[in-house]
Amino acid sequence: MAFVVTEPCVGCKYTDCVVVCPMDCFREGDQMLFIAPDECIDCEACVPECPVEAIFHEDNVPEVWKDYVSLNREMSAICPQIVERKPPLANRGEVS
Repeated sequence: MAFVVTEPCVGCKYTDCVVVCPMDCFREGDQMLFIAPDECIDCEACVPECPVEAIFHEDNVPEVWKDYVSLNREMSAICPQIVERKPPLANRGEVS
């Protein structure tokens, strides 16, 4: 079992969760972060650090976001590892 990054992360990519992960299992996509499920040790350190509440244990992902379980597995296999804090995407929640 593993934790999963879901829809609220799309377009924001806060990295508060990344810097607390003891296993360095986060991966960076263009629009969101992903968790490599085979590296996640279920420690939950990332969950309270996510300011948009996008991280869930895979057994508790809301039904509407269940596709993110497989998306994390697929994308974490091809996206680069991220281990340092970066600025979030600037356009999250802003009105032009």
